[in-house]
Amino acid sequence: MQIGPIASHFIDGQYVEDKSGTPIPVIYAASGEQIATVYAATPAIVEQALESARKAQKIWAKMTGTERGRIMRRAADIMRERNYDLSVLETYDTGKPLQETLVADATSGADSLEYFGGLAGSLTGEHIPMGEDWVYTMREPLGVCVGIGAWNYPTQIACWKAAPALACGNAMVFKPSETTPLCALKVAEILHEAGLPAGVYNVVQGMGEVGGALVTDPRVDKVSLTGSVPTGKKVYAAAAADMKHVTMELGGKSPLVIFDDADVENAVGGAINGNFYSSGQVCSNGTRVFVQKGIKEAFLKRLAERVGNAVIGDPMDEAVNFGPMVSENQMNIVLGYMEKGKAEGARLICGGGRVDKEGWYLEPTVFADVTDDMTIAREEIFGPVMSVLDFNTEEEVIARANDTEFGLSAGVFTNDLSRAHRVIGALEAGSCFINSYNDAPVEAPFGGVKASGVGRENSKEAIKHFSQVKSVYVRMGDVEAAF
Repeated sequence: MQIGPIASHFIDGQYVEDKSGTPIPVIYAASGEQIATVYAATPAIVEQALESARKAQKIWAKMTGTERGRIMRRAADIMRERNYDLSVLETYDTGKPLQETLVADATSGADSLEYFGGLAGSLTGEHIPMGEDWVYTMREPLGVCVGIGAWNYPTQIACWKAAPALACGNAMVFKPSETTPLCALKVAEILHEAGLPAGVYNVVQGMGEVGGALVTDPRVDKVSLTGSVPTGKKVYAAAAADMKHVTMELGGKSPLVIFDDADVENAVGGAINGNFYSSGQVCSNGTRVFVQKGIKEAFLKRLAERVGNAVIGDPMDEAVNFGPMVSENQMNIVLGYMEKGKAEGARLICGGGRVDKEGWYLEPTVFADVTDDMTIAREEIFGPVMSVLDFNTEEEVIARANDTEFGLSAGVFTNDLSRAHRVIGALEAGSCFINSYNDAPVEAPFGGVKASGVGRENSKEAIKHFSQVKSVYVRMGDVEAAF
């Protein structure tokens, strides 16, 4: 299959190139080799995309929800038919193992298009009787939406933002991360192959300057960003200046609480999923693993054994289950955190450095005896670094787990059903798990509280963030007035 894109941008139903923009090299994380080049959107490209979206949105919104849903479900079918090729592209874009991308990326995107395509025809208002009079409501699209993606799930995020937006009758201009620019172009291509009117979903490349131009344009009604907290704060402020709608899905430093009555094997599995899937590059990861002292050493022993089973190597080999970091820069950031963990006195259980091979590979790393004030327990690392902390009582661990600016996710492992629900109820987080971790079905809302974000993605909740309600009061009799 072709790895390099046909062109850098997808606008008004076709690929568009403008090589006067800043070149953006596309680097394969497993080898460090450049596999493609795209060019950042010039002001003319941004203008073309926004104007195309503005015009197309009027056409799209006039179609019935059932008609919109039919096109979206057709796109989902095409994505599933091409899952292997899309998964290979995702692996080239991110470095994630093909074993993972085959089941977690294009498939998740297809699920989103199918789910919201199924909802599109059901987006109706309501009738509110007021005696002789009555009120009716209509759910309307917002208009032109801007999606800004992160580099860890380029196909999934492109669909997670597109699907609810399109179901509601909006158009979208999507800017992928400059680190992973390839996959969103294929999403746009497939949507238009399925029958989406030209201009309804556009993709433009670029860095912060391009994102800023999109976010501040007066034609844009909604901004949905997945990214870091610092970036989210800047984008939120820029959007707020013009009273635009926003959804912010940001970072976390999420707690995973393991009580001493938990099944150790399942708890270890949850901790692995919550720290080492995608080489730790998942915003909802439970990177502060609180283990009750009664099972601490048993947990650490089994964890070290299972981490030793990680198969690190060529991501295209389906036997490999642990790939490289997405970029050299991200690898160096995580290496810096590993050194801070050692310097601040955490006990290194396994890993702690770079893998001696070509590409940006790090060892899956576990630190024990971590304290709440250590850097690795306070800051989001976004790499394969697990911090294991001890605790004694339920009250203590709830207070410590909540002592963070973040609030994206939280998990609890215990066989005490009452305690499981009680503790989850007390944890300050938006996406939570009991005896599991990092499940993200499209049917469930996803998003955080505190600094971890605003709004929710997926589920029926997302419809509220991509539409607005108009109410109409209908008087059946005469109007009374004071004069």
